[in-house]
Amino acid sequence: FYRCCFSILTETFKQVTMLHVYGEAESALLPCFYGGSLPEKDPSVIWSRNDRNPKVFHLRPGGDDPEGQNQIYKGRTSMTPDALQTRNFSLTFSNLLLSDSGNYICSISDGIKELKLTEVQLNVKGHGLTLHQCLLLWSNLN
Repeated sequence: FYRCCFSILTETFKQVTMLHVYGEAESALLPCFYGGSLPEKDPSVIWSRNDRNPKVFHLRPGGDDPEGQNQIYKGRTSMTPDALQTRNFSLTFSNLLLSDSGNYICSISDGIKELKLTEVQLNVKGHGLTLHQCLLLWSNLN
């Protein structure tokens, strides 16, 4: 019961979304939406992390770019195939590790310039929190 109710908490402060993942959550959704126009030439969506190179995830009109992706994220990140049409660039992150904690930046690019859309701070916490720990955590965040 408590894993479902308290496993993921989200807060937003000053354009930075903080996503806290607790317990045994298998995946997290890093939100990123855009209401503006995409570049006419070579539009792409890039998820990056400042302390990791190459990119976390790179989506082009033909699909994702696994060649340009950091190997530690391979097979663990995805976006909807129609993301460039819907402007929903949210990233699904699966098989979370403690080392996945960090700041992730969602941006769009035309291959020359990059426009930062949002920043998500992902905090992956240890597994096996008790109900009491979840309730304390929940009360401290509210």
